[in-house]
Amino acid sequence: MLYSEKINTTVKNKIATISFYHPASNSFPSSQLAELTKTINDLNTTTDINLIILKSEGEKAFCAGASFDELLQISDIETGTSFFSGFANVINAMRKSNKLIIGRIQGKTVGGGVGLAAACDYCFATENASIKLSELAIGIGPFVIEPAVTRKIGFPAMSEMTLEAETWKSAQWAKEHKLYTQVFESIVEMDEALQIFAERLSSYNPEALYEMKKVLWKDTDHWDVLLKERAAISGKLVLSDFTINALNAFKTK
Repeated sequence: MLYSEKINTTVKNKIATISFYHPASNSFPSSQLAELTKTINDLNTTTDINLIILKSEGEKAFCAGASFDELLQISDIETGTSFFSGFANVINAMRKSNKLIIGRIQGKTVGGGVGLAAACDYCFATENASIKLSELAIGIGPFVIEPAVTRKIGFPAMSEMTLEAETWKSAQWAKEHKLYTQVFESIVEMDEALQIFAERLSSYNPEALYEMKKVLWKDTDHWDVLLKERAAISGKLVLSDFTINALNAFKTK
């Protein structure tokens, strides 16, 4: 049974599977974001791994985004910027990883979780994996993850998701807009297809895979600076009375 936050890595057949868990619908506190970033970066030096699978544990939410409890504890811009830089660091680690990253999205995902899915190079999902960018509804915005999400689904779809902050988009919508590559009726079906795909991909020339990764992420070298600048915007907005009241209202639901 799952009790507390954690990140685990297992390796089999040249495939590293990173799984994360948090009891609050797989949301992320800053400590766990830092651990995930380090885990991804550390795998860059592991030569017997050709591929990474990113997944969360459980059968419900893939990721609920930022930890609301920690957001409510932020009291100054520096702390706020540091917190949102956690998501920036993870996305940049995924972008700069020398391994292709396959996302396994088994359930609903919100905010920063959508950013994680977008930063994957290929995504498997179930029909339950609906998505939402709820940030405007709590007084901030998806500033840090916007470049990653827009890169996958385009500006019109990103705008639609952002402005419809309280509307869930279906997994099929996500597939039609290229966030997900394949969508399955059940977790079992998804995992079977993912395993076949991952094992085939990991058998390819690792040098070719890395060169392809660089091609897929061309013109993103400026993200190291850009995402930190975006984190500063969110770090300021999270201190607003609107956001504090919205977070407290959400917690009492």
